[in-house]
Amino acid sequence: MLEPLPDDFTAVVTGAGGGIGRAMVRHLLASPRPGRVLAVSRTPPDLDDARLETLVADVTTPSGRQALAERLAGETVHLLFNAIGMLHDEPGGIHPEKRLEDLDADTLATLFHVNATTPVLLVQTLAPCLKGQHPAIVASLSARVGSIGDNRMGGWYAYRASKAAHNMLLHTAAIELARYNRRAIVLCLHPGTTDTALSAPFQSRVPAGKLFSTDFVAERLIAVMGERRPEETGSFWDWAGEPIDW
Repeated sequence: MLEPLPDDFTAVVTGAGGGIGRAMVRHLLASPRPGRVLAVSRTPPDLDDARLETLVADVTTPSGRQALAERLAGETVHLLFNAIGMLHDEPGGIHPEKRLEDLDADTLATLFHVNATTPVLLVQTLAPCLKGQHPAIVASLSARVGSIGDNRMGGWYAYRASKAAHNMLLHTAAIELARYNRRAIVLCLHPGTTDTALSAPFQSRVPAGKLFSTDFVAERLIAVMGERRPEETGSFWDWAGEPIDW
């Protein structure tokens, strides 16, 4: 598991209360290699392992990120896996747009904040823990629909654009982080359509065999991360280990 990282590595998983984040924590703890797993979420995962720590915090807010920084206190982090993302929000009236007429400035701002701003601010928050000479992987969930080159259907303006911005911000952070840690690897990852609350309203359209379980996705993303090398930092990959066009 995650061959570039040392034994007893420290992992931080944000969005650990969601489907993919919770599965990622489970899979990390199923291996003897991690020494410490910090699960950060508004609702902590109900798992029993001496290596597991939980932090109840909303890292989309400055106070939540400050709480994370204080918990880590500059200690070395080998893996940051970010599983936070938003596509729709029924109470907030947020739905994927089908037409230009559906565009709404508040919806655009909300999705950009959650999907693009928050991930790069997490990297900023953990920068003191990632700088140095130790192996480090920063991985954040993106989406194939965020690929400009792959966009042939249109629609879903806010989600597409916020994930494209996510990719640019993480790619830019990868360039800077490499100056402070040549062994750091920053990755944007597409998990495929996963059986979570995010995809629930759209699952009826998913072809047979293309709706993945969270456990399958966590297993595949761990494998993809483990295959990457520092010269591939700032790149975009899918769950099958195939590169995605920007």
